[in-house]
Amino acid sequence: MEKRVIDMSNAELLEMICGSAGRSLAKQRLPEVFGICTPRQRSILAGEDREPYVVHPQIAAAKELYVRAIQEDMNASGVCLSSPNAVSSYLSGRIGNYEHEVFMCLWMDARNRLIVAEELFRGTLTQTSVYPREVVKRALFHNAAAVIFAHNHPSGDAEPSRSDEMLTNTLKTALALVDVRVLDHFVVAGNKTISFAERGVL
Repeated sequence: MEKRVIDMSNAELLEMICGSAGRSLAKQRLPEVFGICTPRQRSILAGEDREPYVVHPQIAAAKELYVRAIQEDMNASGVCLSSPNAVSSYLSGRIGNYEHEVFMCLWMDARNRLIVAEELFRGTLTQTSVYPREVVKRALFHNAAAVIFAHNHPSGDAEPSRSDEMLTNTLKTALALVDVRVLDHFVVAGNKTISFAERGVL
């Protein structure tokens, strides 16, 4: 009887995707293999250059297909607001491993179906500038009825800062003037996410 994938070890699954290279990859933690976080041995001292971490091409392809599958599902069936797991998985795969900060908007129609996921602003390792006027312009451009914000913390700490909360409130006020609802704001760090809505701060 053929072995089911659910019963296979990490090494066996990786070997299916990457061939013989999969056995070597299995020595790493899966978040490292998929580029969700960088390997621990690559942690650096202050002032040292950061060496980019390159994901195995077949793994990168599998990960990209998974992220696209989630996005297509959100496009077709709408974001389930009572359970943000799909959004969290999508964002972890999309921006969790970035080594610079980005600010994303997931623009949605009146039925909470995804119109487009857009990276609006890109910053440095520790911060990015977000301009409410530009956010409002993009909301009108996409004729959006609602939005979910997301940004990443390359430091690995997903805990929102006070400035994150203040920015969210500023954007919420600005978008309310054009009848666009802010449904959530996710902070992403590797495979960790924190939802403002779940914390009751929206």
